[in-house]
Amino acid sequence: MTQAPRRKRDSAATKEALLQAASELFTERGFSATTVRDVAARAGANQALLFRYFGSKQELFAAVLTRNSEQVIAELSAEELPRQLLINLLDSAEPNGEHPLVAMLRSWSDERAAEMLRGELGARYTERLSELSDAEDAQLRADLVLAWVFGIGMVRSVLGKSPLAEADPEIIVRYVTRAASVLLERTDFSNDR
Repeated sequence: MTQAPRRKRDSAATKEALLQAASELFTERGFSATTVRDVAARAGANQALLFRYFGSKQELFAAVLTRNSEQVIAELSAEELPRQLLINLLDSAEPNGEHPLVAMLRSWSDERAAEMLRGELGARYTERLSELSDAEDAQLRADLVLAWVFGIGMVRSVLGKSPLAEADPEIIVRYVTRAASVLLERTDFSNDR
């Protein structure tokens, strides 16, 4: 009796499959409704590997946010970043889903989510946005824009406060990017829709 050849294990490919599956499921269902079992099934991986590579659902979520944020920062110019961040936070294309950034805001009470915004994730966004200012306090200005954008996401998506919760995303983007161009003086967002 001959045995089937053993498939070579590729931990990097498995990790990537788990991250991709988690990103899709967190977007489709949100953090709370996504289970590690569903992530592992979609990735075609054993659930035990998810825990080996990421430790917990919260750490998997942190890895997804970090990966997605790194992609956004790498793909967009500094000028495009404020608008795209805001669009991501306002996006409601998925009827039951939410952008991972919105899921992070909903998880604010979770210490890891708060730590990410205060630490590595927030620092990457601040650094990129500060490129849009020649002022001595460029990082403060970038932090103000970032705080405003995340605050808008919190008030609209998490708290559901009217009239912001019902406002047309394009109108919000137009107002916010116009105001952000005052703080980040090297960029004129006023030509955005």
